[in-house]
Amino acid sequence: MKGIKPWKAGDGPISIYVNRRVSWRITQTIVKHNLPLTPNRMSVISALVGFLAALSYVLRLPIAGGVLAQLSSILDGVDGELARVLDMKTKSGGFLDTVLDRFVDFAIIVGLTYLVANSHPMRSFVYLLGLLALSGTFLCTFIHVAFRAYCGLPPTLTRIPHIASRDIRLFVVFLGSISGFLFETLVILVALTYTHAILRFVDLFRNYREVELKKG
Repeated sequence: MKGIKPWKAGDGPISIYVNRRVSWRITQTIVKHNLPLTPNRMSVISALVGFLAALSYVLRLPIAGGVLAQLSSILDGVDGELARVLDMKTKSGGFLDTVLDRFVDFAIIVGLTYLVANSHPMRSFVYLLGLLALSGTFLCTFIHVAFRAYCGLPPTLTRIPHIASRDIRLFVVFLGSISGFLFETLVILVALTYTHAILRFVDLFRNYREVELKKG
């Protein structure tokens, strides 16, 4: 495992400075003791923990939901680390991890929205916030996927920082849940995801358009 870095290109600040400090130790333990945990199995375990987080919000246990959401975020780093350490990187594994992450994102936001809506006087507005948080979250991912698909490049043509990467979003959910600011958490998610999506979309389009024009 010497010479292998736990982080990867595209990691957000929470992933680098918080999550990887824990996930890398978990990965080292798995490898050291030869535990029967493959990258794909870790992707599934991370997703199951995320679904438990969503269920915790439905059961009106926001602190448990926040802690489990952050734990899911940490475990989400283990699959990739294992794949790099054990040389088990596969496209199917990346596909599995990406799709499971989206299911978990959906479930957590729906669960959080349900909890807030049932204790807030402006229920309809809360549901609107939840819808915007969901759409903003998926837009952040879709813009990257669409750019790779149509332009054939990773989204590195932009210098817009990762202000709404998945590690940041789940950390916001974690902090808001344990502090009791659940309504504010939805507001922050909407602001972060839409700001991130709009800025990156505009910047990527403009920069790649310049590349096309230079090519003639």
